[in-house]
Amino acid sequence: MTFFKTLSGAVAAALLTTAAWAEAPALRAAVLKFGTVNWELNTIKHHGMDAANGFNLQVQGMAGSSAAKIAFQGGEADVIVSDWLWVARQRAAGKDYVFIPYSKAVGGLMVGKDSKAQNLTDLKGAKIGIAGGPLDKSWLILQAYAEKNYGMDLAKETEQVFGAPPLIFKSALSGESTGAINFWHFMAKMEASGMRKLIDVSDAASDLGLDPNTPLLGYVVKGDLLRENPELVNGLAAASRAAKDMLATDSAEWDRLRPSMNAKTDAQFDALKAGFRAGIPDAGPVDEDAAARMLSLMVELGGEDLLGKATKLPDGTFLQSGS
Repeated sequence: MTFFKTLSGAVAAALLTTAAWAEAPALRAAVLKFGTVNWELNTIKHHGMDAANGFNLQVQGMAGSSAAKIAFQGGEADVIVSDWLWVARQRAAGKDYVFIPYSKAVGGLMVGKDSKAQNLTDLKGAKIGIAGGPLDKSWLILQAYAEKNYGMDLAKETEQVFGAPPLIFKSALSGESTGAINFWHFMAKMEASGMRKLIDVSDAASDLGLDPNTPLLGYVVKGDLLRENPELVNGLAAASRAAKDMLATDSAEWDRLRPSMNAKTDAQFDALKAGFRAGIPDAGPVDEDAAARMLSLMVELGGEDLLGKATKLPDGTFLQSGS
């Protein structure tokens, strides 16, 4: 009898949770189908962190970042993932977008395990593969670092090959390119495969007077949503932090996620887990002075092509506590 009472109680609790989840407002997230943010979103859904924070997370897998932005700008999605520099550019152009920190992870410049290169000057005349294009933030920071420390014009004194992250990954491992700059999760796999980091972008950023703790990637929502339903937006921020807290300490959760991580070896799995954890930003508000310094450098390096009309940090770029 006790068993059936316990069972019926569990069923009732599950039904109540399902009902609450169904009544909660939907939050539609358009993200890359295979992006690392899916690990966090999966954690949120699996553990009901969305329902616990008053919303129903609905994840829409997209083929590329451009498709996600189109869905967001067209009202087909409520939230996407992008960098805050893009948000600053949009705000300067009159679009009311708001950034919620997700990750501070950045990569570096990788070389083969047998490479004799010790610093950037050893790459003169070499081929560098770069994911993200000529205006990739890591590439711009490394150019500024090379100029400051070695008087080196990295763009002119090397050959660049721009391509999609998987292509840069393969060309680096094959030795087709001497060095490679890639998104952090591809770089984690490269390191696990034996390549080594010649220089970390966070170290270069610190050398340039930037704060490596400034989160670069985040969730982006519209200001209208924040004003009309602040509980929903703050609920997303709270669920994101709860998922991060779990992923920072719970190895079993990573074991659950492993099938979706495309980690072909234990070394790759461990590197991806460590890389994600290293990218978890500090709780609390973003240091806007530090962000303003980064934007000023990016204006200097990338100009209007990168930041449009943004020449200083627009007010309201970041979601701050109590917004």
